Amino acid sequence: MKIMDFRSDTVTKPSEEMRRIMACAEVGDDIYGDDPSSNALSEYAAELTGKEAAIYTCSGTMGNLLAFLSAGRHGESLLAGKRSHVWNAEVGGFSAIAGLCPYPLNDDEGIPAAADLAPANRADNNIHHPDTTILCLENTHNYTGGIAVSPERFAEVAREGHRLGFHVHLDGARIFNASVFHGVDVKAFTDEIDSVQFCLSKGLGAPMGSMLCGSHEFIERAKKARKRIGGAQRQVGIAAAAGLYALKNNIPRLSEDHDNAKLLSELLIKGGVHVEEVPNMTNMIFFPMLDGYPSDERFVSACRERGLLLNALSPRRVRLVTHLDVDREDVERAASIILEVISQ
Repeated sequence: MKIMDFRSDTVTKPSEEMRRIMACAEVGDDIYGDDPSSNALSEYAAELTGKEAAIYTCSGTMGNLLAFLSAGRHGESLLAGKRSHVWNAEVGGFSAIAGLCPYPLNDDEGIPAAADLAPANRADNNIHHPDTTILCLENTHNYTGGIAVSPERFAEVAREGHRLGFHVHLDGARIFNASVFHGVDVKAFTDEIDSVQFCLSKGLGAPMGSMLCGSHEFIERAKKARKRIGGAQRQVGIAAAAGLYALKNNIPRLSEDHDNAKLLSELLIKGGVHVEEVPNMTNMIFFPMLDGYPSDERFVSACRERGLLLNALSPRRVRLVTHLDVDREDVERAASIILEVISQ
């Protein structure tokens, strides 16, 4: 029985060509700055996002943490969405390690409202308040349903952040999904912010790693922070070569994942499932568990027994994610399995 994995786009496997590229990668010691593949990836990522420099990080969580360590100081305040990944799924690193005081903003539509930033700003010379120095945005926004925030809306919020004097960081784990969805160059988003982290290991299909991009000064601070938390690596070029291949070959095809997610949504809705209506939906599908179904675990287990892997990310809420390792046939079969399980 074929196993179809819709748990996340992090489960993708490197293609045969990507494996060949990795096997042939030219490597050196990245701590000394002489790993050619890592250097090439950093240069390309910086150019792609319109930034001066970039570094390879082990994960998106590490990339975001390095941004907070490099742009903030212990005791300062960070603004981030209450449903953002940095708030809900990065183990509180912004406070535990970077020492930042978080302030949650309403991001139910994928991004905070520009009008909400000033009231949340604590940089008001009040001796009792921590200075607010960082605004973290997310695009696409995972927990609100994979929303691809539009360039116009994104720019409005980022520019207000700059007006207030914040360092604006983008958790762009899936920023290329947003750029492909809206049919714009990724710089339509990255030109509006000071730093950006994006993942190589999700829809782009590399086996691991993320990039952090920003100014030369910012990246030099991030390199030292990366070393401090144990994230500096030696012959990282083997993984970096896969990331460079992914950036050069796998961005346009993200539209296929969006089309497959749309088809999956339509099939489930046709079968009576109340799929969450999401503006600018990309490669994620969310739906609430039916009240009559005994438990999330029972549902997930019943699907697994039929060859379908998916996640219940929160109580009574199911998520499926399309990616390069599932095709239209898999989508149709996944919908059929879900409807069968629900009917029973």
